[in-house]
Amino acid sequence: MSKFRTVEVSNPAFEQQHLRFITVKTPSLKGRGDICVFVPPGTAHLTDLPVCILLHGVYGSAWSWPFCSGVHLQAKEMIDKQEIKPMLLAMPSDGLWGDGSAYLPHHQFDFEQWIARDVPDVLIEIFPQLSAQSPFYISGLSMGGWGALHIGAKYHQRFKGISGHSSITALDQMKLFVEEEVAGYKQPDQTDECVISTLLKYRQELPPLRFDCGKDDLLIDYNRQLHQTLNENNIDHLYEEFEGGHEWTYWEKNVRHTLQFFNTLL
Repeated sequence: MSKFRTVEVSNPAFEQQHLRFITVKTPSLKGRGDICVFVPPGTAHLTDLPVCILLHGVYGSAWSWPFCSGVHLQAKEMIDKQEIKPMLLAMPSDGLWGDGSAYLPHHQFDFEQWIARDVPDVLIEIFPQLSAQSPFYISGLSMGGWGALHIGAKYHQRFKGISGHSSITALDQMKLFVEEEVAGYKQPDQTDECVISTLLKYRQELPPLRFDCGKDDLLIDYNRQLHQTLNENNIDHLYEEFEGGHEWTYWEKNVRHTLQFFNTLL
């Protein structure tokens, strides 16, 4: 029996480029949420398939990662070349609140639980290749990088690895991107408003962690500060800087580092 009142899944007979779409109704969103899924070909017989959840940034939705970066095509190429093991890519919407939900609970919605609980649960229900033993990893860009770092640390029992690209590192940085008042995102526990605070709070349970940022990104100084603070607190992590700014050309090129990183953890 499903945990959800309704789940709609696209017909594999009509899918393109091994992309499948799911719409699920959940109390977390008080309505429906979408997930775009890359299902690696030739994996129907496998069990405990790994899952990489990719979170989009502001203004985007479930389609952003595949149709702005071609991440599914890159993943298939890497799998075909045996650079990485087969893994399912799950790309959910953030809940579609305002310019971006920040993947946090607010305004009587729980966008955090949508990602941390609902998305893994519905994937396990739908795909026989998955089980409760499937390793889940989480990554994202910009607001999605914030979501990955925050949710991956807070829900460390669920996620086996974390990766962020050009990540927002504190809630007040949302004002750089959204028209909504940042005060509307405020959390009862201020630890939930700063990635550094969250990582320090769960430092003993953190999954393997990496993040990167473009040298011309408007968030570069915040990411450097995060890296420095983690070093000062002896928290193991990998931080990298590459050429580029806060743009899809950067994320298209560097999402491979996330897939490679998660592959090393398998």
